[in-house]
Parts: sequence; structure tokens; C-alpha cells
Amino acid sequence: MSNAPVDQGRRRFLTIATSVVGGVGAVGAAVPFVASWMPSEKAKQAGASVSADISKLEPGQLIRVEWRGKPVWIVKRPQAMLDELATHEDKLRDPASEIEQQPAYAQNRHRSKKPEIFVAVGICTHLGCSPTYIADDFAAQVEGVTSGFFCPCHGSKFDMAGRVFQSVPAPKNLQIPPYMFTDDNTILIGDDEGTV
Repeated sequence: MSNAPVDQGRRRFLTIATSVVGGVGAVGAAVPFVASWMPSEKAKQAGASVSADISKLEPGQLIRVEWRGKPVWIVKRPQAMLDELATHEDKLRDPASEIEQQPAYAQNRHRSKKPEIFVAVGICTHLGCSPTYIADDFAAQVEGVTSGFFCPCHGSKFDMAGRVFQSVPAPKNLQIPPYMFTDDNTILIGDDEGTV
């Protein structure tokens, strides 16, 4: 070793320069790693809210939209359908919607914010089939009931509020997704005033 004096300025410079280069390298390695934890654009869209225009929805008509890969039904119920909901509650498994399958604002007889607009996930609660909407001839399935949803796979039956009838395989009412009306003609499914 040399007996030459140590240059403290040079040593300090090399220490600081090495620390800065090492810090930049650590940040450069951490950024892609942390970015890999973020959901992809495809994943963000799959969980995003869906907007539905109901301005042309006729009484008794059903439209379907897709939300999170599931079919969501929107039905405009005429007054006759709404009046019928009270006539068959003795035939339902959960007429008061006590089993949680809906947001609090939909825990009522019509299971919706606005009585005339019904919004539900169109998947049977038995095995995940998609029931068929029967607008006028549901009495063939349940005596005295004009309209409803029938799952042909195993025979589950739901009324026009998505409430399940007794003595069918489906254990629960149809699920009601979170939704809100952004105006009189538009529904935002997947978001409501209560969710962030």
C-alpha cells in the first residue's frame, strides 16, 4: 500500500455517486415490479360499470346487457305486472327478500329503486343457468301467475321481481346488482350512490 494521503473529497464523491447510481437502479427495478401488481386494462373493463339506455324500453320488454361477464336483465314492468306481485307471495320461498341477494334499496316487494324498472343478474341461483323470460304464458309454470322467469335446466321459477317460488331447486331469489339512475333514461349497472 501506498503511504500517500487519502483524498477525502474524491472518496466522498465516489461514495455519493455510487449511492445515486444504486438508488436509480433500485427504483428502475422496482417500477416494473410494482406495475405488475396493477390490473390490466382488460381486467379493469371487466369490473367496470355498464351504462344502459332504457329510453326505448316498452312495457313488458326485456333487454340484456353484460356486466362482469354476466347477463343483466332490465325489464319495464307495466302496472298489471306490479299489481300481480302481491297476489302470489304465499307461493314464494323468500317473499320479503330476507336472504341477502340485493342492495338495501331493493329489499322491497318489487326489488328495485323504481317499481316499473326491474334490474337483475340473469343467472339462476341453483346451478348458474340463464332462465327464460316468459312475458305472457307463465301460468303454464305457476298457476295464476302471468309473467315470470323459468329455468328450463332444472325447473326453477322466479316471479317478475326475481323472487324464487317454493318447491324448485333454486335456493335464493335472483341477484340484484348495484345500480343507479344517472337520468330518467340511463341506468349505470355496477355502481350506486352507496358504493365508491
